[in-house]
Amino acid sequence: MNSFVDLAAMMQPGEGDGGRDGARGIVHLVGAGPGDPELLTLRAARLLERADVVVYDHLVGAGVLALVGAQAERVYVGKQRADHRVPQPQINTLLVALAREGRTVVRLKGGDPFVFGRGGEELQALAAAGVRFEVVPGITAACGVTAYAGIPLTHRDCAQSCTFVTGHLKDGSCNLDWPALARPRQTVVIYMGLAGLPTICAQLAAHGLGADWPAAVIGSGTLAQQRVVAGTLGTLPALVADAALTAPCLTIVGEVVRLRDELAWFASAPRVHAEVAPLR
Repeated sequence: MNSFVDLAAMMQPGEGDGGRDGARGIVHLVGAGPGDPELLTLRAARLLERADVVVYDHLVGAGVLALVGAQAERVYVGKQRADHRVPQPQINTLLVALAREGRTVVRLKGGDPFVFGRGGEELQALAAAGVRFEVVPGITAACGVTAYAGIPLTHRDCAQSCTFVTGHLKDGSCNLDWPALARPRQTVVIYMGLAGLPTICAQLAAHGLGADWPAAVIGSGTLAQQRVVAGTLGTLPALVADAALTAPCLTIVGEVVRLRDELAWFASAPRVHAEVAPLR
């Protein structure tokens, strides 16, 4: 069953006060990984199969949702840029309400819930309400998507550090610490930066990297429709616009991008699917 949130119907007067079933409810905060359902952890797959209700985001794909048990209620609370139809405080309230009904809840988020996923905010709300919770990490996009694109995040010859940053701040701006990001011998991975890509590239070039510094944007990473657009800080915005890439995308800045042609494997490699017994 797919449904949108109706908190008024779910939290009638007198409910949500930690009654008889409240002690038995639990919220599992689960990372769905970067897209390919085979990148889920075993624990995530088992929890999806057994959950009473799955509260999931926009970035959770159909392949992952196919692992949800038939008995589970599905509640979509996805957010997209300029479309937050279910505000974060309302999601927090929903999770508390479901757990206090004594239900086993999977809060399913793309990537890893603690990497730009607001997982910490949601757990703070659960902790304040006295609701039990567990965290099941997922492969964050920076690790999964770059691996499938043949771009290592670190390399002894050119990148001794790696920085993850969001390109879309809480106030909607793209005002980042440009001098810290525009340093050689590191890789910068920018989440949610597609809309601000021209600004990001211009600022990094202006703060010391130069217009010829390697950079790439990866769309639909780890999925069959994955696309990689590589260039430089000077050329990348136009290349991405010509390719008509749409979110979700990940931006990679650093000399490791030069290794892509040598290390690319996903587009041409046949997928090997292991034969495994059903999870029970």
